[in-house]
Formats: sequence, C-alpha cells, structure tokens
Amino acid sequence: MANIGDKPLVWLKGEVKTPPFSSRARLEAGLLLRRLQQGQGLSLPHSRPMPAIGRQCHELRISDRDQTWRIIYHAAPDAIVNLDVFSKKTQATPVQIVEVCQRRLASISTDNISITPVAIGNAPRLSQWAFDADDR
Repeated sequence: MANIGDKPLVWLKGEVKTPPFSSRARLEAGLLLRRLQQGQGLSLPHSRPMPAIGRQCHELRISDRDQTWRIIYHAAPDAIVNLDVFSKKTQATPVQIVEVCQRRLASISTDNISITPVAIGNAPRLSQWAFDADDR
C-alpha cells in the first residue's frame, strides 16, 4: 500500500499492462515505479537521464522477451510524471518521441489541465493519477 509520503504516479500517456508487456516485464516496471514513488534514485541499467527532453527527465529501461520497453518520466518534486511508454527498436530514442515528451512536459505547467484520480486495476499498491489533456 502507498505510504503518505509517497509521490503519486501521473500518466500523461501510455500504460503498463499485460499484454503487450510480459508478466515479468510488467512486474519489473511496477517495482521500479514504486521505488521512484518512494523517492529512491535509479541509475543504469534501470534508468538513464534524458536531458534532451528536460530537467529531471529519465527513461526506465525494461527488458522483455523479444523487445525492450521504455517509460519516459519526469521526477517532479511532488509526483512521478510518466510522459510516454513505448517499445524501443533502435539504439537512439526517436526524435518524434523526444518532441512529444517535451510538449507533454511543457503542458503540465499550464492551467488548462485537470488532475483526476483513476482506477488502478490490478496494481492496488500504486497511487495513480491521469491528466485530462490532449497531445500538444
């Protein structure tokens, strides 16, 4: 169960579910996200800074059976903001993903976004929030 001091997860785009994630990869992603919620800093091989997207932006690296998943997140002072989830097929992060994540990061400081709690499904230990926003 989430503790009072844990940061909530804010999902601007994407989700972690089986399928397409394998059960093992979904659990790994959940454990890493939980560590972030508790304020633990992650480093390689689990997390890599993404300064091209913005300050305090990183990518979680999740190896699966036949692909590698990335969860781009921003470690805000009061939340872990998940900007995107995608299957990485090349060594470099696609420019389109970087640009979309930059726009999403910029959108969280605007006044036209409302945060609403959403159902968590099979992961009752995670605090989860969703933004009511479009892709800018």
